[in-house]
Amino acid sequence: MEKMLKVSSNPHIRSKDTTSRIMLYVVAALLPATIFGVFHFGLHALFLVMITVATTVLTEYIYDRCMKKKISISDFSAAVTGLLLALNLPPKAPLWIGVIGGVFAILVVKMLFGGLGQNFMNPALGARCFLLISFTSIMTNFDCDAYTGATPLAAIKAGESAPELIDMVIGRTAGTIGETSMIALLIGAAFLLVMGVIDLRVPGSYILSFVVFILLFSGHGLDFNYILSQLAGGGLMLGAFFMATDYVTRPITKNGQYVFGIFLGIMTGIFRIFGPSAEGVSYAIILGNLLVPLIEKVTKPVAFGKKKSKKEAV
Repeated sequence: MEKMLKVSSNPHIRSKDTTSRIMLYVVAALLPATIFGVFHFGLHALFLVMITVATTVLTEYIYDRCMKKKISISDFSAAVTGLLLALNLPPKAPLWIGVIGGVFAILVVKMLFGGLGQNFMNPALGARCFLLISFTSIMTNFDCDAYTGATPLAAIKAGESAPELIDMVIGRTAGTIGETSMIALLIGAAFLLVMGVIDLRVPGSYILSFVVFILLFSGHGLDFNYILSQLAGGGLMLGAFFMATDYVTRPITKNGQYVFGIFLGIMTGIFRIFGPSAEGVSYAIILGNLLVPLIEKVTKPVAFGKKKSKKEAV
C-alpha cells in the first residue's frame, strides 16, 4: 500500500510542454510573417531582425552573468521578444533602433522586474512604445524602396483612397516588417491554436469587440470593406494573436481573459477612430497589461462550497 502513494509538492498536474518548447512554437508561428516581411521589404529588414534578436539575447546573457544568475537564454523568451520587437519596426529603421529597443525590452521591462514571469507588461510592446515616444520621426517613417507615403490606416483616416483590400490581406502595403501580411499572421496563429499554445478567448473577444466598436462609432456603418481594411491594416492581427496572448501579461482567469480582450478591442477602437494616430494596438495592449491585476481580482472565481458572508452579499 505504501508503494502506491506518491507524495510530492504541487503542481500535481503537469504538462510535457516546457517554456522553451512553447517559445519555439511562437518563433515557428512568426516565421511566415518574418519571411514575407524580408521578401517584401528587402535585406535591410533581415538585418534589422537579426540585430534586434541578437541584442535581446545578448542583453539577457550579460545581465545574468553580471548578476551571477543562471543563464536563462535557453528558454528562448529573449529571442521571441527580439523577434516581436523587430516585426514592429519600420523596414528601413536604422539598425541602432533595434539595439536600443532590444536593450530596453530586456533590461528595463523584463530583467529589472525579476525576469520571465515577473514583467508587468509585454517587453516587446514596452520597447516599441518607448521608441515611438523617443524617436517618433523614425518610428513613423514607413518609406522604403517599394513604398513612399502613408500606411493604409493612415490613408483611411486622412480620407484618402486606401490600397486594394486584396493587397492589404496579402501584405503588399506599407507598414512595419511583420504587420502587413494578414495571411501570414493567420497561418502562424492557426499553428499556435492547433498546438494548443493559445486559445481564442483573448484574440476572439479582442477582434469581435473591436468590430462592434467601429460599427457603432466609426461613422461608416455596415461597410464590410472598411471593416476588413481595419482588420487587415496595422498591427491588429499581430497584436491580437501574438502579444495580447502573452502568458505573463494576460489574465489567468477565463472570464478575465474575455474582459481583457473586450477592453483591448474598445481601446484600440478609441485610439484609431478618435485619436490623432491611425494605429493604437500597442498602447491598448500595454494599458490592458497594467489593468491585469485588477481584472484578475474582479473575475476571480469563488471557491467551490464557499458561502458568501452577509457583507459580501450586500
